[in-house]
Amino acid sequence: MKKNILIVPGDGIGQEVTAVGKKVLDRIAGKFGHEFVYDEALIGHVAIEATGNPLPDESLQKMKASDAVLFGAVGHPRYDNDPSAKVRPEQGLLKMRKELGLYANIRPIKLFDELLGASSIKPEILKGADIMFFRELTGDIYFGEKGRKNNGDTAYDLAEYSRYEVERIARKAFEAARTRRKKLCSVDKANVLETSRLWREVVQKIAPEYPDVEVEHQFVDATAMLLIKDPRRFDVVVTANLFGDILTDEASQIAGSMGMLASASVGDGTGVYEPIHGSAHDITGKGIANPLASILSAALLLDISFGMKAESEKVIGAVDKVLKAGFRTGDIADTHTPSGKVLNTDAMGEQVLKFLE
Repeated sequence: MKKNILIVPGDGIGQEVTAVGKKVLDRIAGKFGHEFVYDEALIGHVAIEATGNPLPDESLQKMKASDAVLFGAVGHPRYDNDPSAKVRPEQGLLKMRKELGLYANIRPIKLFDELLGASSIKPEILKGADIMFFRELTGDIYFGEKGRKNNGDTAYDLAEYSRYEVERIARKAFEAARTRRKKLCSVDKANVLETSRLWREVVQKIAPEYPDVEVEHQFVDATAMLLIKDPRRFDVVVTANLFGDILTDEASQIAGSMGMLASASVGDGTGVYEPIHGSAHDITGKGIANPLASILSAALLLDISFGMKAESEKVIGAVDKVLKAGFRTGDIADTHTPSGKVLNTDAMGEQVLKFLE
């Protein structure tokens, strides 16, 4: 099978881990007789430096023309320390999601047993946790009207949702729940927010179409607490953009590290696959970033965009074998990890490639 894959490394450690993810895709293509054709594109800070635009038109056109995108991260401390900057790397990310119609961000939170000791949460609470988050991506406070008034002393960001935006993400979550434990938790803040009241109303209206799925509605603050107290109670979780952003970062600690979490952003066209960890400029260039999230994102790409289930499972299996063999990057190592088993970015990638054989 021939497929066109666009590699978009972006900023910071995105460049380092995406290179490893591409090597894994290459190895899979060779083993299974596929032909993957690659191109690259700019986004974020590197795109601003090169063109003045966080998402150049050329990059966007390449994305739309590809079969899937393997993405790294965007962001740079320069903008974090300058809130007045008019052009920012994250604008490229938001525009990419909007232009590609990527309304569903799928984040599997799955704990490999070998990493039970890597989390600060007690192993007996964590063991067996397996959650699938569906985060809405194109609405909410990130895309609503924003500005300043009262001579700049008051700022506002408008949270806004339309019925169809809630319906489409909810249906994806219901369909996923049917293939898992048939439990769906819809997270909102309906006791306070009008957007959340619409959210709950829509989910309640759709629920009878899926009588085999048990539906629970939870306030976001309660969910944040229960994710730490009893993560095994959750199966599929669907929520709005801002809540999903925060909750999935919290849930990364269930998996031991943000360096372990892959994600897929999908909609009606080209899917984008990326680790959730961001650009992490504090470790950029040190060669110590964990590439496993990018590798697992490549596995999601193979499964969701290409329907290559066996190939995807092969990649996940290789990651599992690497962890079972005791190899770790610094973020998932613990006091029992021998120093010789703590690997840098490229060495961890080479171990995965070895186990793919």
